[in-house]
Amino acid sequence: MFHRIGRTVVRHPIWTIVAWLIAAVAIVATAPSLPSNSDESSFLPKSYESIQASDLQQKAFPSAFTPSAIVLYQRTDGAALTPADKQDALRITGALTGEHIDQVQKVIPGPPSKDGKYDMALVQMDPKNAGQPKQADAARTLRADAKDLTKGTHLEAQLGGSAAQALDQQDSSQRGQALIGIGTFVIILVTLLIIFRAPILAVLPLLLIGVVSAVANGLIAYATKLFGLQANSSVSSILIVVLFGVGTDYFLFLMFRYRERLRAGDEPKQAMINAVARVGEAIASAAGAVIIAFLALVLSTLGFLKQMGPALAIAVAATLVAGLTLVPAVVSLIGPKVFWPSKSWQREPENARFAALGRTVQRRPSLAAAVSGVIMVALAIGTLGFNATFDLASGSMPKTKESMVVQTEMQQAYSAGAAEPTDVYLTSTDGRPLDKSALPAYASKLQTVDGVASARLTALSKDGTTADITVTLTSEASSDQAISTVGHVRDVAHADAPTGTKALVGGMSAIYKDIDTAVNHDYRTVFPVAAVLIMVILALLLRSVVAPWYLMASVGLGFGATLGATVLIFQKAQGHSGLMFMLPVIMYLFVVAIGTDYNILMIARLREEAREGRDPREAAGMALRHAGPTVAAAGFILAATFATMMLAGNSLLTEMGFAVSFGIVVAAFVMAMFFTPSLTALIGHAAWWPGHGDRGSELPAGDEPRVAEPVHS
Repeated sequence: MFHRIGRTVVRHPIWTIVAWLIAAVAIVATAPSLPSNSDESSFLPKSYESIQASDLQQKAFPSAFTPSAIVLYQRTDGAALTPADKQDALRITGALTGEHIDQVQKVIPGPPSKDGKYDMALVQMDPKNAGQPKQADAARTLRADAKDLTKGTHLEAQLGGSAAQALDQQDSSQRGQALIGIGTFVIILVTLLIIFRAPILAVLPLLLIGVVSAVANGLIAYATKLFGLQANSSVSSILIVVLFGVGTDYFLFLMFRYRERLRAGDEPKQAMINAVARVGEAIASAAGAVIIAFLALVLSTLGFLKQMGPALAIAVAATLVAGLTLVPAVVSLIGPKVFWPSKSWQREPENARFAALGRTVQRRPSLAAAVSGVIMVALAIGTLGFNATFDLASGSMPKTKESMVVQTEMQQAYSAGAAEPTDVYLTSTDGRPLDKSALPAYASKLQTVDGVASARLTALSKDGTTADITVTLTSEASSDQAISTVGHVRDVAHADAPTGTKALVGGMSAIYKDIDTAVNHDYRTVFPVAAVLIMVILALLLRSVVAPWYLMASVGLGFGATLGATVLIFQKAQGHSGLMFMLPVIMYLFVVAIGTDYNILMIARLREEAREGRDPREAAGMALRHAGPTVAAAGFILAATFATMMLAGNSLLTEMGFAVSFGIVVAAFVMAMFFTPSLTALIGHAAWWPGHGDRGSELPAGDEPRVAEPVHS
């Protein structure tokens, strides 16, 4: 099949390129715009208690609200507020209401701080549009107006809360995307120049992947609208790296084999046909593994991951199609001049380092497997110290952003949980009004929970069937302590609810608690499904039921080593309280899926060498010698491109960039170079059971066997 694809594309390169350009223009011109949602509650389905509590609040207390933004007033000299300052704050609050800013429904005075240095205004926005870009725009206007209104006073006004955090997150994300894009471009360009010493070959993948990126973004927009998915700004940063990183990988897989076929004496167009025929199956299988792993995210209960999975799968699918059609068409038109001005493509390199590595694995496969395995196991021990954190806002932007400064100051000036209190909604199950005399005792029981600062009845619905008991925690809403406390609050609220009533616990800490439950569900669901589906792809590629088991075991070790190293770096060395809660899911999919690429390329080459009559150990040595440079180059570029995420300036992308780039280094330079070929050499012919994948087979038409140089001692 891949021989036919290569032959069709190479014989009709102009038509292939024109078809791609027409498709790109049509898709980009007609694709819908992508909405974005950064509201944490939108991550969860309606079945979770925190979401049910939010729905009940809107029905029973339509005039009540959780502030979308908070205007924090303080004196510019840091002193306590004077009566005149408090009057200025009250005047500014009233003036903000009179501005009639889109999305802002009302602005009301909030409580002063106990130390008398702060006052606040609480901003209600349309709850139907929570997390939408229009509320970030409203926050931008609010912030500017508040600063204008403080002119001529001794006050300064800072804007915090969820809408302000969304605004700062958006601005930080745009800066991060620019840095990631520039860093990715420079790394790919410089590395390809070093590898091939050919400017055309260095620039070509960037141009072609740019076309693929436009097509992929358009298709993602269509899919998002068609299936009602949630869009999120963080997906864009990851998408840049996936497109350019994976796209360059597949480009390298093809170009290394194209160059090899030219050296073997093939006519240029036939060399490209044979390159596609030889490496096409490995590229398709590698892309298939990545796509399957990403699509497994649709089984997640988190809206963020549900959006990320299909988006990245579409991007990889577009990259795969381009790698088998657009790239061969363009390169076949240019021919060997693509390597200009370098002449090194005309002669077989000695590959001394990789030949030496190949000889090591060939002679001592047990040692290679043991050393590489011990390294991964030792690093994996670090996973025992893993702790998740749920502070998405501070995780996705620097602490110096205004909304984060407000959050920090409020935690110091007010009770840590006062900014985002927990609400217990006690509602009648039989439609009768609640017994008001029982409510104070119920609130008192809630206040006895360890970690609760106060619990008081704050509202009763008009029909008397629902009560809102505001529970203020002693810890900040996203902290481990608050999430643990809200679990105990739920236990007491449910157990002590009076007869004929039920309790629903809501608020941000409750949402984080439910997100934690959802993530644990994903660990039990997404991980195994992705692993099984990738094993099916490996079994189909290798026609074996043995090899997929140890290949996935090696990838599992790689995942453990990566998570362990990330815990050691960020939690132990840098003192972070934990890693972002979704990091293991994302890391698992990237490391398992993309890391499998290198295993597939190496094992496919090993099988090819075995089919030419070599015994298992010699085949492993030759595979490392010939595929090693490709894996090393591709692994370095992909790891370096993911490392550019560390330039974004926020802990979420920094942790993700380090973890994925480290995982790819492990996958390319430990698993694919040593662990996989040495295990395959040790297992021998049994690795291909029940088929005979390592025995001779017919080569694609027009492709003669390559006579490789023997490995000399």
